[in-house]
Amino acid sequence: MRGLMLARITCCMAALSVPLAACTQDEPAAQAQKAPAGPRLVLAPTDTVNWQDVSAEIATVDQAQVLARIPGILTTLSVRAGDMVRKGQAIGRIVDSQLGYQAGAYGAQVAAAQAQAAQAQGELSRVRFLHRNGVYAKARLEQAEAAAAAANAQIRAAQAQQAAVGAVAGQGVVTAPATGRVLRADIPAGSPVAPGMAIAVITAGPTIVRLEMPESLAGKVRVGSRVTASGIGNSSASSSASGTVIKLYPSVTAGQVTADVDMPGIDNALIGRRVAAKVETGARKALLVPAGYVINRYGIDYVTIVGKDGAATQVPVQTAASAEPGKVEILSGAAAGDTLVGPGAGPDTGPGTRTPR
Repeated sequence: MRGLMLARITCCMAALSVPLAACTQDEPAAQAQKAPAGPRLVLAPTDTVNWQDVSAEIATVDQAQVLARIPGILTTLSVRAGDMVRKGQAIGRIVDSQLGYQAGAYGAQVAAAQAQAAQAQGELSRVRFLHRNGVYAKARLEQAEAAAAAANAQIRAAQAQQAAVGAVAGQGVVTAPATGRVLRADIPAGSPVAPGMAIAVITAGPTIVRLEMPESLAGKVRVGSRVTASGIGNSSASSSASGTVIKLYPSVTAGQVTADVDMPGIDNALIGRRVAAKVETGARKALLVPAGYVINRYGIDYVTIVGKDGAATQVPVQTAASAEPGKVEILSGAAAGDTLVGPGAGPDTGPGTRTPR
């Protein structure tokens, strides 16, 4: 009886092992899928530009300060911040009341010197007449001539002093040192000023984009490096422009290196406005693929890789935006030498699949 039961158990186990073996043999066939038709791309490292985000502002090549040249009262200031001025244009006037008194005093000295010169000239004429008639000796004539010459010299000296006072008073006219836009003119009329005080600040030279970069980029950025900036055009705040570095400043200030960028189409209505910029810092090797080769499913990027056996497999990858339009960079998940299948290839990914970026 026991032998009969063992025989039945053995037969059952043999019957169950047949379908299990069949399932085990069919599983590789279910996982292996034939490579779909479509464009293929073999991954290979290519040169791509390295871009670094930096701080930038709209500036000018230089800024000219309008300085007071004499002490006095700023009686007029005809410009305000934002106004355009021309080089040499009179924008204000400083008056020193003491100069008027000095000019009057020197004017009186000129009148006194002229009176003395007239007296000396009359005395010289009388001495010459008497010298011709033998009354005075030649020494007396020479003395009169010297007195007349000294009186004339005093006239010239007094006139020069009077002219000097007038020249100083003329320096009270405040003129623009350069053609540009007034950035600051915040001293009200009627205020006392001293020599060297800044009355206004005016832009000088063409408008540029000034970069402030970490000193670690000093050896990577050079004259001619490309720069892109957004929100810098005249049309809209979202417009972008590109240019090249034209000057690198040799000094390092607070860990920052400064560079000037020539960028056409700059809106210079707001000098000092901060903008977002990127600067070229060299080249590197990267795996770049057209964006159509990457699909996104539930927030994860996938590419279809064809194996050596010809089977296609969807592999998750990590991607990043590329500077080249229409391409993305594969950071991980695929390696150089892998063969990718183009858009529309690969097994059906089901709901959640969307068009590549």
